[in-house]
Amino acid sequence: MYIKIKTMDGKESVMLTVSKMSLIDEVRQLVKDKLNVDPACQRLFFRGKQMEDGYRLIDYGININDVVQLMIRAIPIPQPIKEVSEESSETKEATVDKKEVKKSGDESLTDAICEYYEVQDLVDAKDPFTSSWVEAKIVRIAKNKNEDEQLEYHVLFQGHEREIPLPRSFQQIRPRAEELCSNADLKIGEVVLVNYNMEESKERGLWYDGKLTKVDLQSRTKKKIIVTLIMGEENETEVNDCSIYFVKEIMRISHVKKRGEQTAEDTRLLKKGPATKRESAPYCHHCNDNPRRKCKFCGCHECGSKENPDQQIMCDECDLPYHLYCLKPPLTCMPDESEEWYCPKCKTDSSQIVKAGEKLKESKKKAKAPSNLNKNTTRDWGRGMACAGRAKECTIVPSNHFGPIPGVDVGTTWRFRFQASEAGVHRPPVGGIHGREKEGAYSIVLSGGYEDDMDNGDSFYYTGSGGRDLTGNKRTAGQSCDQTLTRMNLALALNCNVAVNETEGAEAKDWRKGKPVRVLRKGQGDEKSLAKGPGKGKGKAAKHSSSYGPEIGVRYDGIYKIVKYWPEKGKSGFLVWRYFLQRDDPTPPVWTDEGKQRIQQLGLDHVIYPEGHLEAMEAKEQEKEKNGGKRKSVVELLQQNKESATAKKAKKVGYQLEPEIAELIEKDTLNRKLWDECKESLDDTKHKFVSKVEERFLCICCQDIVCKPITTSCTHNICLACLQGSFRAKVYTCPCCRHELGKNMAMEPNEDLCRALNAIFPGYENGR
Repeated sequence: MYIKIKTMDGKESVMLTVSKMSLIDEVRQLVKDKLNVDPACQRLFFRGKQMEDGYRLIDYGININDVVQLMIRAIPIPQPIKEVSEESSETKEATVDKKEVKKSGDESLTDAICEYYEVQDLVDAKDPFTSSWVEAKIVRIAKNKNEDEQLEYHVLFQGHEREIPLPRSFQQIRPRAEELCSNADLKIGEVVLVNYNMEESKERGLWYDGKLTKVDLQSRTKKKIIVTLIMGEENETEVNDCSIYFVKEIMRISHVKKRGEQTAEDTRLLKKGPATKRESAPYCHHCNDNPRRKCKFCGCHECGSKENPDQQIMCDECDLPYHLYCLKPPLTCMPDESEEWYCPKCKTDSSQIVKAGEKLKESKKKAKAPSNLNKNTTRDWGRGMACAGRAKECTIVPSNHFGPIPGVDVGTTWRFRFQASEAGVHRPPVGGIHGREKEGAYSIVLSGGYEDDMDNGDSFYYTGSGGRDLTGNKRTAGQSCDQTLTRMNLALALNCNVAVNETEGAEAKDWRKGKPVRVLRKGQGDEKSLAKGPGKGKGKAAKHSSSYGPEIGVRYDGIYKIVKYWPEKGKSGFLVWRYFLQRDDPTPPVWTDEGKQRIQQLGLDHVIYPEGHLEAMEAKEQEKEKNGGKRKSVVELLQQNKESATAKKAKKVGYQLEPEIAELIEKDTLNRKLWDECKESLDDTKHKFVSKVEERFLCICCQDIVCKPITTSCTHNICLACLQGSFRAKVYTCPCCRHELGKNMAMEPNEDLCRALNAIFPGYENGR
C-alpha cells in the first residue's frame, strides 16, 4: 500500500510505498531518502497522535492514501520539559485564589434595606438559563459601593437543582402569582403567567410570561389560546404562536407594593406564599419526582435509591448520580471538586490514553495481526492492496438494499474490491456473496474461484459458498466437504420466487418477480498484463475465469434474478449447491455493440483507480529504474495501451443529461450556481458528474447527501432533521457560514432540489 508524507506548511509532499506492518523507524528512513530530513529531526503526526519509534503503522490505524504530517525540528534532540517547583506551584495557587476573590466581588457589596422586599420573602424570580419564572426566596439584599443605588437581590431557587444564590435585579423578581384567571375575562394583549413546554407543547413545562394574541372559547372541549412568550433577561425576545393547553391554570401577574402600602393579604403572600403550589414539569420524567419510587435516573444509577444524597456523586459525562458505596470498587470519600469524575460506563480505559510526549500503548489490532499470531511466518501481509480497508462507507442506501445503487451505472469498473465496497455495490471486502439468511442476497461477485461456475453472459451457473478449508489465512482452497443450504447459500435461495426447499431445491415459474441480485465480474489480470494486451498474463485463477469479465479490476454488470437452484455432485466429488441466474436489467450489457457504444459515451471505458494509486506505482517503477537499469514504467505501458485501444473509437461526446433530470435541475433556481458548477463536469463522464453533485450537495452536519433539504437565505443546503437538531440546541445560525437564521425561521424543504436529487439518486432518501 502507499501513504503520503506532507510537511506542516504544505510546501513539500511525497508518496511512500509501505506495508501496514512497517516500523516507524523504517518510515523515517524512507522520508530521509525522499526529503533529505534526518530521522532525529522528524516529528510525524497522524490524526493528532505523534508517531513514536518501535511501533508500526497499523498501531495508528493508518490506511491506504492516508496523509501523515511531518514537522521538522530545528534541534535534533527535544529539550526536556522543566518541572514546576513546589514553591512556584504554591505561588500559582495563591494567585488563583486572589483572582477568585477578586472575581466574586463580595468585598464591593454591602447589605442594604429595600422599601419593597425583606430578606426571607418568597418571590418569583426569572431563571437566567431558561427565562422562566421560578419560585425562590430572597436570602440577601445588597448594594454595590462603586455603583449607583441599584440593589441586588440574591435569591435561592426552591426545588431547583442549583443550590447557589443568584443575584437578580428589581425587574427580575416579583411576588408569587396566586390568582387564577377566568377564561371569560381573558383579553387580547394582556400579559399573564402560562405553563408551556418548549419541546412538547402538549406536555407540562415551565412558567413564562405570555401576551395573549388569540382566545377562542367557542368549543367546550377544545379551547384555543395562543400567546407570544416574552423571553430573555430584559424581555427582549419573543416566541410567537405558542398554543397553551393548560388553559385552566393561567394566572395573573402579581405586582409589588411598598411595605407601608401592603395589605395583610400582600404580606401573607410574601411571607407564606400562595395557598396552593403551582405545578411545573417534573425534574425527572421517569419517576415524576416521586420520592418513594426507585429511579436510576434521578436516584443512584446502580440501586435506584434516592437515600443519602450527600453520598451521591455525579458523572461529568452522562450526568447520572451514583452512591459512593454502590460503585465497583466503592469510593471511600468524595473526590476533590476541581477534579473531573466519570462513571465506569463513561470512563476511558487509561491504558489506551496517550498523553503528550508518551509512547503509544500496545494495540489490540497489532496483537491480533497474523504476523504476531504466527511468529514463524515471513510473509508481509500488510503490503498488498488486498489488506487495504475502505476509507468511506456508502450511506446513500442502507446495507440491506436490494436493486441498483443510485448513481452507479452498469459497466463501472473499479481496480480493487474495496472500491466497489465503498460504492455500496458489493460491501464485503472478501466474500463472494453479500446477504442475510433471513432476508436474501443483495449482490454476488463472479471471480472464477469455483470450477463448477459457467458464464454465458446474459445467464450463468453459480456455485454456492462453503465446503472449503480456509484456515491459515487462505483466500481460496479446493473443495473438501459438502456444502449446505445455510447462511449465504440460503440467502441466495430466498431470492428465488418460490418456497425454499432445503433438500431438492426449487425452480420459479415467474422468475422475474424474484428479488434482484447485483452481479459483479472480476478480472484476473493486473496493470502489467493489461499493458501486454487483452487476454495475456492473467493470474493463477484464470483457469476458472469468464470470458465476459473485464481484463482487470471488478465490473458492475447489472441486475440478475435467480431462476432455479438445486444440489448436485460437483467436479470435486463433493455436494455443491448450484444456482441459475438470468439477466433482468433494462441497460444493455457491456459485451454487446449497443452496450459498448453506451460505455464509450458515458466515459466508463476506463478503470477507476484509488486516489494516488497511479502516482505510487510510478514512484515505485522509477525506484526500480534507478536500481536495475532502464525499463518502461507500468504507468507508461497503461497509457500506451489505452491510447491504442481508443484510437479507433469515435471521440467521446461526454455525458448528456436526461431531459427530465435537466428540467428538474432548471426548476431549482435557488441553487442555480451549484448546479452550474456540477454541469462543468458533463464534458467528462457521468461518474464525474454524479460525484460532483454528491460533493456540492453534502450536508455539513451529517456528511451525507441532503435529505429533505432546507435551502437557507445564505444559499446553503442542510438536512431538515439536522437543522431542527441545531435549533433544539438553541443554535440559530447557519451550520456552514454562521449566518443568523432567526429563531422563527420557516423550515420548508426545497421540493425542487428534493425532486432533482431523487432523479439522480433514485430512492436515496429511503435509507435515511
